[in-house]
Amino acid sequence: MSMRRNRNGARKERIIMLASSALVLTALTVTGVFVRSNRTKEEENNVVDFSVIEAETEENAEINAEAISGEEMGTLFTEVGTDDLDYDPYFQEANSGHVENTDLAKKDTETNAEENEKDSEEPQEGMFDEDKDVMTEEEIEESLEETMTEEEREDFVEDVVAEDEEDTEAIATSVQPVLDFTEDDTLVWPIVGDVLINYSMDKTVYFPTLQQYKYNPAIVISATQGETITAAADGKVISVAYDPQLGNTVVMDLGNQYEITYGQLENVVVSEGSYVATGDILGNVAAPTKYYSTEGANVYFKLTKDGEPVNPMSKLN
Repeated sequence: MSMRRNRNGARKERIIMLASSALVLTALTVTGVFVRSNRTKEEENNVVDFSVIEAETEENAEINAEAISGEEMGTLFTEVGTDDLDYDPYFQEANSGHVENTDLAKKDTETNAEENEKDSEEPQEGMFDEDKDVMTEEEIEESLEETMTEEEREDFVEDVVAEDEEDTEAIATSVQPVLDFTEDDTLVWPIVGDVLINYSMDKTVYFPTLQQYKYNPAIVISATQGETITAAADGKVISVAYDPQLGNTVVMDLGNQYEITYGQLENVVVSEGSYVATGDILGNVAAPTKYYSTEGANVYFKLTKDGEPVNPMSKLN
């Protein structure tokens, strides 16, 4: 009996398991069919029908064309104005090959008319000959006698002569002067002062700052800082440079291989290539360099001929 009961229990369990499996499979199958049907509907809803869109666009264009005519479109653009548009449909490029600018053409016509009127004006009587463009001297004199008193004529002539002289001077200064310094020519002092250290090339002289004896190819003239230094002769500036011992220097060519070197300058007002006349300002006296600190402010003045030192005292007045 117990064996039968066990068998019946096992059968019942199998039947229950089979029934449960069948129910689960049925439920899964139904669920899959339902999901697939929903996806199909969504895909069908996502399809775009371009033929419908094109048809709607053509219908809208026909409606807009019927609603707004060409004249109304022009009126619309006029009311809006070109300031609110990136492109003005009625704009035409001025002065192009296919566009006529009526405003410019009108201005050109008016300008040409005014010029023609000026050209057609008759000259005043007594100013020109019938067959000449310039008055003769006799006609000028007659015109002056008729329109001016004797005193006014004299003043007029003086003014004309003065203008001619000014023009002549301007032309003359533009011509480069000829430099011709000879042995017989003399120099003027670049600055008034005592000679602190004399020229000496045959024996050595004492330099206080250096505390030694040396040859001196120039003269050292006592000066006051800020004083004006002037040119000792006519010449051409060939160098403006700085020297550690002499400070700012200016070298001038006097002609015939004569040259002058000015040292211990500041505020130099001349430049290389410029021509300087006797007495013209070159600059001011600078503070002495460390090589002349004991001597004080001074002007270094050197004269050479063919590169050889010449005693400046033999040429100074």
